[in-house]
Amino acid sequence: MLHSGIMEVSVIIPVYNRAAVVGATLDSVLAQTHRPLQVVLVDNYSTDDTLHTLEQFKLDHESEDFKVVVTREEHHTAGAARNRGFEHATGEWILFFDSDDQMAEGLVASYVRVIEKAREKGKPLDLISVRSTLVFPDGSSREAPFHRNDLFANHILHGQLATQRYAVRRDFFAATDGWNIDLPGWNDWELGLRLLLAAPQVSFDRSKSRVTINHNGNDSITGTEFHSRQGQWEYVIDIMINEIRCSKLKPEYKLRFERLLEYRRMVLAAQYQRENYPDLAKPLCQQAYRALQETYHGSRRWRWIVGPITRRLFTRIASGKRGSARIARILY
Repeated sequence: MLHSGIMEVSVIIPVYNRAAVVGATLDSVLAQTHRPLQVVLVDNYSTDDTLHTLEQFKLDHESEDFKVVVTREEHHTAGAARNRGFEHATGEWILFFDSDDQMAEGLVASYVRVIEKAREKGKPLDLISVRSTLVFPDGSSREAPFHRNDLFANHILHGQLATQRYAVRRDFFAATDGWNIDLPGWNDWELGLRLLLAAPQVSFDRSKSRVTINHNGNDSITGTEFHSRQGQWEYVIDIMINEIRCSKLKPEYKLRFERLLEYRRMVLAAQYQRENYPDLAKPLCQQAYRALQETYHGSRRWRWIVGPITRRLFTRIASGKRGSARIARILY
């Protein structure tokens, strides 16, 4: 086993009823070449054999430089479970991860290399973003969008700081409010925005994808449809818009990011349309359109350029075409 230095890193994984799939995730953590490593496994009061699976993993693999903590969290959201895991984390840097995804064996070591290079240059870091690969129900895969600039916009549009796609310095994360335990979905999207609002020193691992995120049907935490949790997604967007408005960002940045969040509301409406729920799609699309229109104050730019393109973007997204986010980043 390779040793990349003496920095301890903690990996925090919430688990709920994943006995059948969590083994692959745990194997990918065990295969990490970096030591010392701490793994904090949080059972969210599963009703299957998940807790036994986690405890057996601890019995089989814990060692002096591979510490395993198994704990439980009764409040049934992933955010609450991750916060519970953070309470037990002792590593200088933290990776939050999901129980149905996998990390390449060099993931943690690559983070440590980035951290150490930055320290050598006298530029300590707070957060590192990494490339990832999305796997879909039909078995196809593609690399998730990865950008090294305009990070606020790209997180709003692409979720670049999704749970599995970054490492964060423990003390920096501790200074935030942690995960919002009341959000049943998109909690990592909301947290990513708050992390950026805390003005971290950010770097990027520009090497090949080292994280595989499973969007594969019933085995995916993320899921494949949105209409069954209508209202929950909208609630998160509203929270994030309020966070932008209450932030210390310059007014022009607040305006742009609020527009991008309203665009994401329209994207959600288009998703409802694709799932054949026009009764959910139409009022939500109208709400987003009106909100965007208000930010342009009836200008000619809205009437002749932004408004018409916005309507076309909805149709484009609802038909399943990709690439609209690139247009939105420029348009808004």
